[in-house]
Amino acid sequence: MPIQTRRPAGPVGSDRRRRTIAGTRSRWGYAFTTPFMIVFVGTLVVPLCYAFVLSLYSKTLVAGNLFTGFANYVRAFTDPTFLRGLATVGRFTIVMVPIQLILGVVAALILDELRNRFAAVARVLIFLPYAVPAVVGALMWSFLYSPDMGPLSSIAESLGIGRVDFLSSSHVFQSLVNIVTWQWSGYYMVIVYSALQGVDRSVYEAATMDGANSLQMALRIKLPLIASSTVMIILFAVIGTLQFFTEPTVLRNAAMSVIPVDYTPNMYANVLGFSYNQFNYASTIAFSLGAVVAVISFGFLALSRRRSRRAAR
Repeated sequence: MPIQTRRPAGPVGSDRRRRTIAGTRSRWGYAFTTPFMIVFVGTLVVPLCYAFVLSLYSKTLVAGNLFTGFANYVRAFTDPTFLRGLATVGRFTIVMVPIQLILGVVAALILDELRNRFAAVARVLIFLPYAVPAVVGALMWSFLYSPDMGPLSSIAESLGIGRVDFLSSSHVFQSLVNIVTWQWSGYYMVIVYSALQGVDRSVYEAATMDGANSLQMALRIKLPLIASSTVMIILFAVIGTLQFFTEPTVLRNAAMSVIPVDYTPNMYANVLGFSYNQFNYASTIAFSLGAVVAVISFGFLALSRRRSRRAAR
């Protein structure tokens, strides 16, 4: 009786098995991601779509909600209050983004050179302000800035500078810059430090053998190697600054005469919707700000890509 041997599966059987395995994995993947997608669509996509639809209507006393198309957007980009708010966040962007970037990069470069316990403690201390909720941090700084009870004014007076009102019209801009810089520089430091840790140490060893000192290594080797992380930091900082809301809103409780309710576009949209019940125009302001943020972000990314391509040539 001849011995029967089991033939190996041919190409058809192998392909069928691969498709079966791939289908099983796909089903499990959809099963795990479906809960997130439901929450994502229900809490973000649907409200955004509803807000955009609201922005295309105008509420009238006679006809109720009337479809006006993009008339609200034309009104928004000719609204002096909205344009003034854009100018305000533009000033903050020009000042805050370079300060946060420089502080975060310098701190990361210094900590990358250190190899002791102090470096580990310093990383935690620098990152710690980011762990403080923005509302809590703004409330804390509003107390520190208080001209009557705050310790900063007392310290300035004891040093002979005189009592300084950090919430006056001439100092509130710098006070807000300080709050945001204190809270976010540590976060950017962690991003840069993580990128530096991913660089192959043999590159540093080769540069040291070629006679590069610490400053040359930082400027000519480390920073070019982490350029993508730097671009991401700048993008995050620009987007966050253009959406400035929490800090001036909280600080306004201590400086109502200096920080108006429409100080930034987000504050303007908030007061339109929840104080004056102009939800249609408030949605328009929010989407107009989003359009400005998108244009600036994509423009910055396009310039960064073009510059990297030129450098590669």
